[in-house]
Amino acid sequence: MTVVVTGAGGFLGYAIASRLRDRGLRVVGVNRGDYPALDAIGVEQRRGDLGDAAFVHDALADASAVFHVAAKAGVWGPQQEYRRANLDATTHVVDACRAHGIGDLVYTSTPSVVHGGSDLAGIDESAPYAARYATHYPATKAAAERLVLAAHGDTLRTVALRPHLIWGPRDNHLVPRIVDRARRGKLAFVGDGANVVDSVYIDNAADAHVAAFDALRGGG
Repeated sequence: MTVVVTGAGGFLGYAIASRLRDRGLRVVGVNRGDYPALDAIGVEQRRGDLGDAAFVHDALADASAVFHVAAKAGVWGPQQEYRRANLDATTHVVDACRAHGIGDLVYTSTPSVVHGGSDLAGIDESAPYAARYATHYPATKAAAERLVLAAHGDTLRTVALRPHLIWGPRDNHLVPRIVDRARRGKLAFVGDGANVVDSVYIDNAADAHVAAFDALRGGG
């Protein structure tokens, strides 16, 4: 079978693609750029903009399943950029899945979709979406997650995962920035410094996505 991984050149996308290749599956990475590391593990690459409906339709044409990992994160930038990269792109992925009879869609979301500004502890997937969002990233991710989950049915099975602060080997964003700021004495502490913040090791995050995929294919 052919599995498409959007954002396969990224930290989490690469880890997922690598595991799928280890299973002997044909994996196609859909990215904006070209990634030699994907070539090295036998992942085919298709370059383009997920905000372009025609490109997404073509890129997913031969897929049996999709891991939609790509997204625009951050707290700064125009709303239209976040909408195109997160909501519009996800709309195109769902539409392409339906058009091509793709059976399974695993979507990478974020815990930010339920964060309304106050502390969260001991919650699960039953927690409601936030009533309002401070930035465009969680707002567009929440809309995209709703879209994906609403698409779940007999012909297209969907699931959303919300990994938080992924770290581990090949991380070139989170941990390096924390270490750099700490060394420069610019690492801010929220509250009294005793706050508990969940994080996810990259292997666990990738394994969770593949386990969700297996559950979908098993009728879960």
